[in-house]
Amino acid sequence: MNKDILELDGAIGGGQVLRSALSLSTLSGRPFSIHNIRAKRSRPGLLRQHLTAVQAAAQICSAEVQGVELGSQQLSFKPGAIRGGDYHFAIGSAGSCTLVLQTLLPALLRADAPSRLQISGGTHNPLAPPADFLQLAWLPLLRRMGAQVDMQLLRHGFAPAGGGAIQAQITPSPLQPLHLGEPGAVLRQQARALLAGVPGHVGERELARVARRLRWPQEDLQFAWLGQDEGPGNALLLEIVCERVTEVFSAFGQSGVRAERVADSAIDQAREWLQSGAAVAEHLADQLLLPMALAGGGSLTTPRMTEHLESSIQVLRKFLPVDIRASITDKGALLIELEA
Repeated sequence: MNKDILELDGAIGGGQVLRSALSLSTLSGRPFSIHNIRAKRSRPGLLRQHLTAVQAAAQICSAEVQGVELGSQQLSFKPGAIRGGDYHFAIGSAGSCTLVLQTLLPALLRADAPSRLQISGGTHNPLAPPADFLQLAWLPLLRRMGAQVDMQLLRHGFAPAGGGAIQAQITPSPLQPLHLGEPGAVLRQQARALLAGVPGHVGERELARVARRLRWPQEDLQFAWLGQDEGPGNALLLEIVCERVTEVFSAFGQSGVRAERVADSAIDQAREWLQSGAAVAEHLADQLLLPMALAGGGSLTTPRMTEHLESSIQVLRKFLPVDIRASITDKGALLIELEA
């Protein structure tokens, strides 16, 4: 195995480049150095959730790390052996618990023993997959590939307060290739408005917008009232269950943003995917590439190439001897094929 230090330019993407590199370095045993971390973002460098991801990855494999501090744009990481165990990680803000879990999970599937993770911070915040997305969309596909993983949402945590927590149990298990050409027929759908310390009319307006634009019946619209101490916070989640895949689209209430505009964000994402005929939307596509590479192969269709997809492919190619091909199908979707 080549143990030369791999040099990465973090300017090719955002935090996803760092998280993918941490996962792949831990798995491959190859050390890396990265500069220009999140260089194109409004707040460049490491934020709290990135610090936690680095520290957590280092802990599960006894890595030697330099540059781990808030705002740092340079980092070096030299991994050791992956160890299962009982781990607790606190982000200390509303930084995403789910992104930290996604960083660690691939490596812990190849650990020397089962693991239990508890991560506290944000569970429902903008620019990160909510816990429901992992539970309903991502993890079922990993389990179809052979992963033995269970996850529980212990407490909701919205931005900016955080205070949420998730827990996961991971048993080391090999992954098998997965091929997703199309989603299949829609079997059922549900819109859920999560409300914590937020007036009920906010959720009512969001669900009314879903009913009008997507023509979903009343029985598919649901309120989820959370404890006052879990907020303030509001999220709209659209779950679409198809024969071969489940997708979850989300949008989050923010001060000064009308409820209808929040709903439109989730609705537009769902409509684009439904109209494309592709198997998975852009976020699920991005988050399936690394597990597929570890499985030695796989394929999926998604509406289009995105910055996250492109940067994920670049990082995978640097760490692993994997052939990744992208082409356009006769229906206009993007087909990505991986082969080790």
